[in-house]
Amino acid sequence: MTVPAPGQAPQRREAGVAPPDPPGVMPAARVPGLRSMARAMADLRGALGLWRFACALGWLDVRLRYRGSALGPLWITLSSAIMVASMGLIYGRLFHQDLARYLPFLALSLTLWQVGLSGILQDACTCFTDAEGAIRSMRTPYAVQALRVIVRNAIVFAHNIVVPFAVFAIFHAWPGMVALASVPGVVVWLLDGFAACLLLGAICARFRDVPPIVGSVLQIAFYVTPIIWRPEQLGHGASWLMLNPFYPLLEIVRAPLLGAMPGAVVWGEALALSCVFCAVSLVAFARVRARLSFWV
Repeated sequence: MTVPAPGQAPQRREAGVAPPDPPGVMPAARVPGLRSMARAMADLRGALGLWRFACALGWLDVRLRYRGSALGPLWITLSSAIMVASMGLIYGRLFHQDLARYLPFLALSLTLWQVGLSGILQDACTCFTDAEGAIRSMRTPYAVQALRVIVRNAIVFAHNIVVPFAVFAIFHAWPGMVALASVPGVVVWLLDGFAACLLLGAICARFRDVPPIVGSVLQIAFYVTPIIWRPEQLGHGASWLMLNPFYPLLEIVRAPLLGAMPGAVVWGEALALSCVFCAVSLVAFARVRARLSFWV
């Protein structure tokens, strides 16, 4: 019991109840949305601290996917090589392209799209629903599952990138030291992939109709993005490619690996899109994080 001032009745405070705040002071915990954002940031920090655990989960996913297989993950490389060879011969003839220039472009574009962009977006949709057992049985940060998806796709990407490098070696199309300029683009992809897991994973956990919609959008994006065709084939219409959000993100990694440097406009749009996407993902994750365990 607190000691009352002269002329005041004694005030009784129950155990565990914080005293009232002074007039005009609004604590951070009572600011709308600030508490959920603080917990979301704590979740992200906790996941980064458990990065070894996330790497182990991602590697285990790949091993379980090819359990009992004779070639194991090498099936990824083999299927990618067959696709590049068949599509390269067919579309190279249809588009009247020189195979020495077209096959390296096609091999790299298909690999970057299937694993780097399309693959990780589709995996992001099931980031939390696929980890239902782990979420319900272990008290770990939700963002660990996002890191798990990133690690799993990085391993698959390492198996697929062998095919474009083999094509580069066959046609003597090595990009040289300019290929190192793709490293910042890969970092942007990792951040965007992590943000996609937080956003799409939460949305798809609540609305199970979203993954087929994402798959349909990605199928359309595959044909309107220069993957099986070169941007210069559009002629003067190539400037409209900047309206396609996938094009600058693809180009900041693909162009250096093909021996060219992406322009400042391409980099500027890619960074702007990534910043907006990451901000939206963080806000959405903070708002729905407390309900994820009930949705999966």
